[in-house]
Amino acid sequence: MYQKTIIVGNLGRDPEMRYTPSGTAVTNFSVAVSRRWTGRDGTQQEKTTWFRVTAWEKLAELSNQYLSKGRRVLVEGEVDASAWQGQDGQPRASLELTARNIQFLGGPSQDSEFEGSSLAEGEGTATSEEEIPF
Repeated sequence: MYQKTIIVGNLGRDPEMRYTPSGTAVTNFSVAVSRRWTGRDGTQQEKTTWFRVTAWEKLAELSNQYLSKGRRVLVEGEVDASAWQGQDGQPRASLELTARNIQFLGGPSQDSEFEGSSLAEGEGTATSEEEIPF
């Protein structure tokens, strides 16, 4: 079986990086994916879905270095849903995406110079910082 999910949205907060006890880098951030449409009655409608994203190793380090709140990004990976009951007794759910590829879709000011810069899991380990296009 195979699962692949692709999302495009904006970071809801700055990435947070930490290291596992074995020294592996892991970075977490959230991405808001919005969908807009016109309802049958002609009114504009919008729905935003939040994804919690986890990146590992070199992808984690580069995400932490180059991503920031509000930045537009494409993330490709595997999604997992979890549900629980909140402290208020209401049911809660979250969508968690383990990143395999991250494409930076705009610079800090959404400059087109950064359009299309991407990283895939396992890539870049032999690349020096001077070779990174962003």
